[in-house]
Amino acid sequence: MFMSHAGRQRLQEREKKIMAYYDDMGPGKGNCTVGYGSLVRRSPCTPEELKTLVTEEQVQQLFLVDLTNAERAVRNNIKTTISQAQYDALVSYTFNRGPTGARPVFKLVNSGNFRAAGKEMRKSTMVRIKKNGKLVLVRARGLVDRRNEESAPFLHTTN
Repeated sequence: MFMSHAGRQRLQEREKKIMAYYDDMGPGKGNCTVGYGSLVRRSPCTPEELKTLVTEEQVQQLFLVDLTNAERAVRNNIKTTISQAQYDALVSYTFNRGPTGARPVFKLVNSGNFRAAGKEMRKSTMVRIKKNGKLVLVRARGLVDRRNEESAPFLHTTN
């Protein structure tokens, strides 16, 4: 199974292509990122990176690598039958959270507890940022809508 064209398009819309290096939680906060949310590293970008030009080809290559990794993680971890909408949602979730972050949801899906999986997905709205030299948890407003959308195929099912 692979992510549908519609799922892939929605993922790209949700991630919003940024043709530059940027800090995903605002200047000096979060992680250095490029393109469609491709992680460069788990700390803010350097001043040099912020000045570096990126090409469409680089952005598309990084997106394909990240998408392929997310799809592989879902295929390798899900052992039960799911719909295309559920698969697309899991790939999107895994693209954003990473395979380790998605593991609790994978376990719930495999146990057949789709509603609990959807509820677990909805919880993943907090991110760590550096504030006054300390790491603190904050709710990322953009993740609330994303998680509502990703969890819907699991919350609105008969399984």
